[in-house]
Amino acid sequence: MTYTYKAKGVCAVGIEVEMDGNIVKSVKFIGGCNGNTQGVARLVEGLTYEEVKEKLSGIRCGFKATSCPDQLVHAIEEAMANA
Repeated sequence: MTYTYKAKGVCAVGIEVEMDGNIVKSVKFIGGCNGNTQGVARLVEGLTYEEVKEKLSGIRCGFKATSCPDQLVHAIEEAMANA
């Protein structure tokens, strides 16, 4: 199942996540720092939601209350809730 999340409070405007149950199949950030978001996307492929949440939840970008990796956790949560 593929889900598109509208990112909040970060440079990326959206995140497309493909899930297989609680496993992340693929991630594509729309906007944001291209190299960094590609790296994050590749690193989480094959991980479970729980593993991604443990590693990325709460990461901040500068003075922002969130970051692209933190928003990815929210995207996966919404994707699973709408499955």
